[in-house]
Amino acid sequence: MKMNTTTTTRREPAVTSSEAILSSADGFTSFTFGNYHIRFRAPYSLERYTEVVKWDDGYLVVMAKYQHNDDAEEEYIDLKPVLDNLYIDSASFLKPIKNVRISYA
Repeated sequence: MKMNTTTTTRREPAVTSSEAILSSADGFTSFTFGNYHIRFRAPYSLERYTEVVKWDDGYLVVMAKYQHNDDAEEEYIDLKPVLDNLYIDSASFLKPIKNVRISYA
């Protein structure tokens, strides 16, 4: 039985903003924007994301700290296939996002 590794949770609308939040926990990457909290499987040895290098309409270049390396490594995240898998219109979802920042609670 194949287990779904991508989830989304609708929340009450947040304060209108053009900024999204990226984080990771318990083996999942989290991407939060507006009233959506999208989680998908992270690389197996990811400890945390350390920096957003570039945001380009759904494509992220980030620095990530892994268990097997003392230094952060460049990592790439393409959100469009994740959104499409969740039947979320990626063009309309991504259009208002101007900035992505990393935040760990």
